[in-house]
Amino acid sequence: LGNDISLVGWPKCGEIDIMEMIGGSGRENTVHGTAHWDDNNSHASYGGSKTLSSGTYNDKYHVFSIIWDETYIKWYVDNVFFVQIDITPAELSEFHKLHFFIFNVAVGGNWPGYPDSSTKFPQQMKVDYIRLFEKDK
Repeated sequence: LGNDISLVGWPKCGEIDIMEMIGGSGRENTVHGTAHWDDNNSHASYGGSKTLSSGTYNDKYHVFSIIWDETYIKWYVDNVFFVQIDITPAELSEFHKLHFFIFNVAVGGNWPGYPDSSTKFPQQMKVDYIRLFEKDK
C-alpha cells in the first residue's frame, strides 16, 4: 500500500496486491495479482490470476513474488510469471513512490461478498518468510 495513504487516500496512494485468494466455492486453486491506482478521481486496476492445474493453494507453501522496477510490475507464483503492468505512463505515478506491506485475512466486502452459513471459521494465514531485494544504487 502506498506510504502516503494518510495524505492522499486510497486509491491515489496506489496498491499492489502481490497475492489475493478468494476462498470458498471451490476458488482455493486461484490467486490474483493486481495493481490499483487513481485515474481522474476514480479507482482503476489491472491484474491477472494463476490457477493451479490440481489441488489448492492451501495444500502446501507457495512463493508469491513481484519484480517491481521503474518500468514494470511483474507477478509470479512459484517462479512462474503470470501477469505484468507497464508503469511508465504518467497516470501510474503512484508506483514510483514508497509502499509498505500489509498482511490481511479479509472477510466480506464487494469481492467475494459477505459470509454466509457455508463460510468456514476460523481461518488463518501462514507465512514462512518475506524477503525484499533492492537494486544497488
